Parts: sequence; C-alpha cells; structure tokens
Amino acid sequence: MPAPAPTPPRKFLGRLSLPERTFVVNALRTETVGGVLLLLAAIAALIWANTPLGDSYESVRNFHIGPESLGLDLSIQHWAADGLLAIFFFVAGIELKRELVAGELRDPKAAVLPVVAAICGMAVPALVYFVTASMGGGSTKGWAVPTATDIAFALAVLAVIGTSLPSALRAFLLTLAVVDDLFAILIIAVFFTSDLDFAALGGAVIGLAVFWVLLRKGVRGWYVYVPLALAIWGLMYNSGVHATIAGVAMGLMLRCSRREGEEHSPGEHIEHLVRPISAGLAVPLFALFSAGVLVSGGAIGRVFTQPETLGVVLGLVLGKALGVFGGTWLAARFTRAELNEDLAWPDVFAVATLAGIGFTVSLLIGELAFAGDPALTDEVKAAVLIGSLIAAVLAAVLLKLRVRKYRALYEAEERDEDQDGIPDVYEEGDPAYHVRMAEIYEKKAAEHRRLAESAALSGGTGAGAPRTGSDRPA
Repeated sequence: MPAPAPTPPRKFLGRLSLPERTFVVNALRTETVGGVLLLLAAIAALIWANTPLGDSYESVRNFHIGPESLGLDLSIQHWAADGLLAIFFFVAGIELKRELVAGELRDPKAAVLPVVAAICGMAVPALVYFVTASMGGGSTKGWAVPTATDIAFALAVLAVIGTSLPSALRAFLLTLAVVDDLFAILIIAVFFTSDLDFAALGGAVIGLAVFWVLLRKGVRGWYVYVPLALAIWGLMYNSGVHATIAGVAMGLMLRCSRREGEEHSPGEHIEHLVRPISAGLAVPLFALFSAGVLVSGGAIGRVFTQPETLGVVLGLVLGKALGVFGGTWLAARFTRAELNEDLAWPDVFAVATLAGIGFTVSLLIGELAFAGDPALTDEVKAAVLIGSLIAAVLAAVLLKLRVRKYRALYEAEERDEDQDGIPDVYEEGDPAYHVRMAEIYEKKAAEHRRLAESAALSGGTGAGAPRTGSDRPA
C-alpha cells in the first residue's frame, strides 16, 4: 500500500481568501483616514500646548462636566480617555470576535503564528522597559506602556510615505493589532482596576446580561441598545473597573458569523457603522486632549536620560521590532510554515518595526500607570510620542527599500481587466473568466485590424505609419 503523500507546508503571508481580503481592505481604508486625523490631532495638541495658548489647553482639558450625582463629574480629558475610548474598544471587541469566528484566528494552526508574534511583541518591550527602569533605579510601574501597537497611526505612516503593502502584510499587521488590543484589555482589567464597588459592578454585569439576551432574541433598534450601553458604561466606570472594558464586553457579544442569506453578519454591520465614529472622532479627540505635552530641548533630553522614559522609547523601538520578528520567526520555524515566495524576512522585520508605533493605548496606559505623578505622566507621554516617531521613521526607511516590489504585488492584487469587481488573481481557475478575457482581447484585436485597414487605405502616411525610403530625411 503506497504511503500517503506528505502534507505540503503551510504558507505564511500567503494570499488571503477573497472575503477576508475584502474585509481587510474596507476596514483598513477607514483606519487609514482615521490615522491621518489622529496624526493631525496629535500635531494640533502639541502646537496648542507649546504656544502662548498653552494655558487655555490646560484649562479646556481640565474643565469638568457631567452629573456629579451619578459619579460622572469628569474632566474633558477624563471623558476622552474613559468615554470616547470605550467606542474604540467596542470596535476592538467586534474585531476580535470576528477574527475568532471568521478571520485569521479561526483556525488554531493558522492562528499560532500571529498570536505568538503578538505575545512576543508585547513581552519583549515589557522586558526591555523593566530592565532599563530597574538598572536606572526608576519606577517599573510603566512596564505595559510600550506593549501596544496603534494600527491607525501605523496606517497613517504608510499613507504619508505612499507605500501600499500587499494585503497579506496588511492583514498580518491588523491581526497583530487585534491580539495586542486583547492583551491590552486584559492588562487594563487586571493591573489597573481600583477598589471595587460590587454593587455597581453587579449592575454592569446585569446590564451586560440584558444586552446579550436582547441580541439573542433578535431585538433591533439603536434606541434600545444605546441607552442600555450608556448605563452599562456608567456602572462599569463607578465599579472601579476601567470603563473601556464595558465597550469590549459588548463588542464580543455581537454575532460575527454569517447565516444563510446574510451578506453581512450583525457584528460586521455594526462595526461598519461605528468604526468611522471611532477612527474619525473618538480616537482623534482622545489624542487631542492627551498628546499635548511640553516639548523643549531639555524635555527631549530628559526622555533619553530618565530610566522610565528611556525604557518606553527602547521598548517601542527595539523591543517591538525584536519581539514581533523573533516571535514570527520562531513560530514559523516550529510550525514549519514557509514564507510566501513573493516576500522575504526583511519584509517581516519592516512590519515588526512599524508595530513599534504605539500611540492610543500606550498613552492611556501611561496615564493609568503614573496617575499619581502628573509630571512623570507627561514625560512618559513624550517618550511614547518620540519612540513612535523613531519607529515610524525606521519603518519608513525599511519599507521604502522594497517599495517597487510592494507596488508590483499590490497592482497585481488590484488588477481587474474584465471589470467584474473581482481581482483577476482570484479568478484564474474559473473558465468563465478566461472566456470573458478571450472576448475582450478578440474585440481589441478586431479594432486593431480595422485601424490597420483604415491606415492602409489612407496610404499609410499617418503619424504612426512606417516611413518608406522616400519619406526618410536625407
């Protein structure tokens, strides 16, 4: 009896399925626009805080508003961090749920590589920070600050430098960011939870249970879910658990698998509606009221001399690149996954360097870790900005070295010569596609034959006709 044929090695960063590619392209298009707005908001915050209008910046972000009787008399900065970022984490919860049921994390074998890469990409920066801060005699409370990747800011960098990555690399970056968000959520929930108010926490849990039952019963209407979501958020905030956890929990409850006859699952539909609000409003406003730190020659110098801030910069620039790349290489080695022949390991390292752009969640964790020390909080924020900037510049240089290759792969993925809305690379095994292409080329050939006959009848003296001996100049 002949031995069974060996299973071919799995491809890493291979071509995505058409539905997955469509989802990734649509999601990242919104995130790219949001990333540009995020970048503009961060620049506006820095200008506002470092001009003679700096006092007004402090006044605005420290202005309190909200019902005190409900424990929600918060500053504008606090509303941005706990309120608006709940929308961001709601979208992150939906993304995670979708990845688990329909995306890259659905198949345990395929999920091993991005999950290991993301875990190493969080563990190594945390270790780099811990060692740097410990050796310098600084506080180790900020170990989680350099662990997160900001997908929107990373995509904004790609948009600014004009690099269109192949969809497989973009999907890998998105999956990394989703797993990053998951562990960031766990870090916030476990390490940054204050004294618990069990009555408020119980109310939030009951609210989440009602939310889940309504979803399972198929109840529809924003007028039902929005007030309930606000109540859950308020209870979660007053419980002592960080309020953004409420957003994640509700996002994870949405159904993200499609049923027969559905073009989009409810989770995908709601994500499509809420993602522009998150990327275009919530996150930029958070950046506007969090990124405004004083920047001067002395302040920048302190970033590279204080153990806490140096740990953040090294964690983002070195820790992220080495962690993501090392985790990817080890996982590929032990799972025997072969790298897509169109790409090379330097491409993975460039994306790993790009993952060192940690902005939104890093700023949030910085605020939570050093809540009792406003001066150090601002210095850590400056370190996040500088570390992310260095990572962005390094990634831009590495990606530009391969920009021609990326452009060729991107154009091949986007080519749609039969204009049916589906890229040609996904139709090469479909006989109907080749029939359509044959008809297109036959029409072109017939048109060129007609033009040739017309040129011959006119004497062949047109601009494009070949010259005879008498036509040539002496």
